Amino acid sequence: NFFELGGDSLLAARLLARVHSKWSVSVPLATLFSESSLGALAVVVSSLPPTKHSAIQPADRSRPLPLSLSQQRLWFLNQLDASLLAAYHMPVVLDLQGPVRFDVVQKTLADIVTRHESLRTTFVASGEEVFQVVAQSVQDFVLAQNDLSEMTQCAQHESVTDWANYEASKPFDLSGGRLIRARLLRLAHDKHVLLVTFHHMVADGWSVGVFVREFSALYAACNEGRSAPLPPMIIQYPDYAVWQRKWLQQEHLQQQAEYWKEQLADAPALLALPTDRARPTRQSVAGASVEVVLDKELTHALKQLSQHDGVTLFMTLLAGWSAVLSRLAGQEDVIIGTPTAYRPRQELEALIGFFVNSLALRINVSGATRLDELISQVRRVTLQAQENQDLPFEKVVEIVQPARSLGHTPLFQVMLTWQNNDLKAPDIPGVHLNLRGSPINAVKCDLELILAESNDTIVGEFTYSTALFDAETIERHRDALICMLRAMISDPTQVVSSVEIISSTERALLLETWNQTDASYSSESCLHQLFEAQVNRTPDAVALVQDGCELTYSQLNVQANRLAHYLIAQGVRPDSRVGVCAERRPHMVVALLATLKAGGAYVPLYPDYPTERLLDLLLDANPTVLLMDESGDKALGESVERLLPSLCVQHLPSALANLSECDSNPDSGVSGVNSRHLAYVIYTSGSTGKPKGVMVEHRSIVNRLEWMQDAFSLTEKDVVLQKTPFSFDVSVWEFFWTLLYGAKLVLAVPGAHKDPRALIDLIQQQNVTILHFVPSMLSAFVSDDFAMDCRSLRYVFASGEALSSYMVRKHQELLPDARIVNLYGPTEASVDVTAWICPEGFNDIAVPMGRPISNTRLYVLDGHYQLVPIGSVGELFIGGVGVARGYLNRPELTAERFLNDPFSQKEGALLYRTGDLVRYQADGNLEFLGRNDYQVKVRGFRIELGEIEAQLIQHASVQEAVVIARGENDFQQLVAYVVLNPEASVETPALRDYLSRQLPDYMVPSAFVQMPQLPLTPNGKLNRKALPAPGVEAVVTRVYEAPLDELEHTLATIWAELLGVVDVGRRDNFFELGGHSLLAIQVTTRLRSSLGRDVPLTTLFNAPVLCEFAREIKCTQRYADDQQLLDLDVFMSSIEEKA
Repeated sequence: NFFELGGDSLLAARLLARVHSKWSVSVPLATLFSESSLGALAVVVSSLPPTKHSAIQPADRSRPLPLSLSQQRLWFLNQLDASLLAAYHMPVVLDLQGPVRFDVVQKTLADIVTRHESLRTTFVASGEEVFQVVAQSVQDFVLAQNDLSEMTQCAQHESVTDWANYEASKPFDLSGGRLIRARLLRLAHDKHVLLVTFHHMVADGWSVGVFVREFSALYAACNEGRSAPLPPMIIQYPDYAVWQRKWLQQEHLQQQAEYWKEQLADAPALLALPTDRARPTRQSVAGASVEVVLDKELTHALKQLSQHDGVTLFMTLLAGWSAVLSRLAGQEDVIIGTPTAYRPRQELEALIGFFVNSLALRINVSGATRLDELISQVRRVTLQAQENQDLPFEKVVEIVQPARSLGHTPLFQVMLTWQNNDLKAPDIPGVHLNLRGSPINAVKCDLELILAESNDTIVGEFTYSTALFDAETIERHRDALICMLRAMISDPTQVVSSVEIISSTERALLLETWNQTDASYSSESCLHQLFEAQVNRTPDAVALVQDGCELTYSQLNVQANRLAHYLIAQGVRPDSRVGVCAERRPHMVVALLATLKAGGAYVPLYPDYPTERLLDLLLDANPTVLLMDESGDKALGESVERLLPSLCVQHLPSALANLSECDSNPDSGVSGVNSRHLAYVIYTSGSTGKPKGVMVEHRSIVNRLEWMQDAFSLTEKDVVLQKTPFSFDVSVWEFFWTLLYGAKLVLAVPGAHKDPRALIDLIQQQNVTILHFVPSMLSAFVSDDFAMDCRSLRYVFASGEALSSYMVRKHQELLPDARIVNLYGPTEASVDVTAWICPEGFNDIAVPMGRPISNTRLYVLDGHYQLVPIGSVGELFIGGVGVARGYLNRPELTAERFLNDPFSQKEGALLYRTGDLVRYQADGNLEFLGRNDYQVKVRGFRIELGEIEAQLIQHASVQEAVVIARGENDFQQLVAYVVLNPEASVETPALRDYLSRQLPDYMVPSAFVQMPQLPLTPNGKLNRKALPAPGVEAVVTRVYEAPLDELEHTLATIWAELLGVVDVGRRDNFFELGGHSLLAIQVTTRLRSSLGRDVPLTTLFNAPVLCEFAREIKCTQRYADDQQLLDLDVFMSSIEEKA
């Protein structure tokens, strides 16, 4: 059996190439897998008819020699950004143990360069074409040398590393310089290091093996005075390039084109791996590496599994890697690139040249997929890809037309490379050769896993972009891969989602270290009891103020006690609900305290809500007593008496004056109320349209308030502004944090919470030190210039929505002495569960949620309730004392959202499922990414709306942005709603073009609605349901606009000729009209002729709309002209000084 004897995919390709060379038959690769014994393969070969394939013939050297398709891609990258080609340097480091002659090394290298035309090739543009130019002589090839023999061993090691890094990173000149260079480092008379660096344009991984073998053979012959032992070259790389162009015109390649078009249809544009930093708008090739080793036991087991499943070791590793990537990215649809040697003819095996092709392997990793099923799928996908590998990757990209971005490679950003080339260096008589690892300081893609088999182990490295990842992140990915591979050999029948891919160290970090929040608080106390203790401490201090009316702590307590005794008399008991429908007045605060003192739970009914909604809440809450004032009476009126005739209704504040003067605190021992009883029931919006009553116990909210006191130390000198409607949970801490710790509570008059100027006046009048804003309202606040006069503020808390970095910076500019604190938490977990104090000079893109508060545990889980690795996106689950009891009268929904905590040892511990997508940053802070129900699919693409919003907010003119999907199913379209910064102005097409440069086209909204402000709910949150449908003017259309000036006319003419279209308008997009990378190069070539100067290729990619392209060209020209004038001024000044 071919594979049991050690065969793999590369050797299989070589075998089939030789079978074709010998018998002129084409055996499909899949056939070799199914008929892998020698006898079975012989039967297949003898049964196949001969096929006709044109032989590769020497090309006519009197005609220009074209580039191969692979070379053409690298040439394009060089034109786009020459720095990208650093990733395509191929350093070879060869240890030479034994006496070595410098002159023989130089002659050997010169002979190899003479032998291979590719190593004498440069690339020259002529008009709109690029050609290979082969030098006839090698006289200018020089072997550099350095003598390090006088250094210490340690200094030698450092110097070799420095020289290796220098040679690996030193740029090549594709047009004028040789694309191979070499340096010999002498460490001792019998110890040398040979550094050879190729450019990928002229060599590939296979070529390194050819080079090493030829070096050994030629050196030995030259050193012994023998003639070269190698057979002459029949064909050269340029011959292959000419043959490839003809080969691509054959019919069978059309079938391969159809395969790739279907295989990669609607493929995801980007694998959303968690990164440590935001992706730069232009790809960086700066890179580093992390070592990976699979021990002998694991390697042996993987080989056995591969043989059992009839796959190669590469396929098994690919299956494991795809499963890990799927889990890390939270995507089932994964595309991994892999290089294939692609030497389809035996006569190509001895050439040094750039033959390698890249295959895009698309794998569907459903969480329910069994590991053995995944291996089978990978086998099928890999074999199909290899059967269709004749089509170069460059052609595949051209056919598929993936979303373009300068920030990442097309189709795939992650690779798996299996190095099964024969790179063992044969010894020279008297000299031992050892090929050692080369320095990694530039990478081709985001992440590449490079593996090889060595001494019964699998070894290799992860190479990664340092612009995106830290080494610690990649080390965790390595651990995850090893966990997955061990699971595969342990039980290949288990499903992917059940595999634990987190190491024990990382698991301890997630479960314990970052959840070390234990604190000793008043867990047995109730809210009202802590308030009563504060009354005893400061009875005469002012407790609350509104419109000149003041109540001391003692007066507030007395009024609450009188009402509490009345409520007890009406039958209020522990867990009884008391409805409170009143506006923001002192009597409303009295009602809340009285309800708690009576042992009941208050149910806030905001009188500004529609009557029907209030009645729905009342019917669901079924309160024992309803307390309401004039505003509540107006909102509910006769409806209450009609629908709830038996309900006890008491009117405020007049009733307070008529209550018996029972001023003492009700006895909790008599009522039986304790910390496990309900403190309040607050209704939140439900996805079904029916509000949900969240039941919160005393111990939960007391924990929240005592944490806040620990963290922010409220004092009797503080003044807290209470402006949040009491139907919103933030109001709970505004009321009770203040009153439990002796500060003064300032009640904003009803309706004032919507008026920034009124709030600013109140803050100044009362010297407010603490207040809260929903970010939407904070935006309005900081937009008012008078906000800077609120110098009394000590802390500004923000929660309820994602806080933008723009808002933080704006706040810090206006009020540098007021710390801004980002809070996060759902009503179901007692208001807040994380906090992050924004540092001075904050300038990051995203504002973290922070870390868990006291006695709170946070878990980020995937859809199968598994912990996700650090950095990966998952849903946030909340555990700890703050978790609510559940939803009132909604047992099914409670069971769905409040789950048993599998990570807790405490009996009955619950986890609340938030529906919020978050991820852990490497420092242990959480980052909010959006709601899981804000993920949409448009045209088959999964889109996170928050990502589009984040990009819009980065625009200089945009202050706020929200994106929604409107329409049904296949007819959905993205609509963006934006609020511009004061005095800013931007046209809708300009916003669309801006996003087009940042995001794939499927993520760019089709309509943009500019609004003076975003609609808010009464609680101050964004009201998505109130966003208007876009009008005709909001939809971005491509109405023809004729070019305006001479430059735009020139561009339109060039585009029309190259793209084969007529009437190119100034708003047209080059790529939407059918442009691609090669045509883009031709655009710049023609502009060089028309304008007499170079236009960088990146300019067209950054500004693909004709009018913007023209503007960028003009700006570049003006800068160049200004620079020339500046240089002239400097020159004239120097002349005058000398005179």
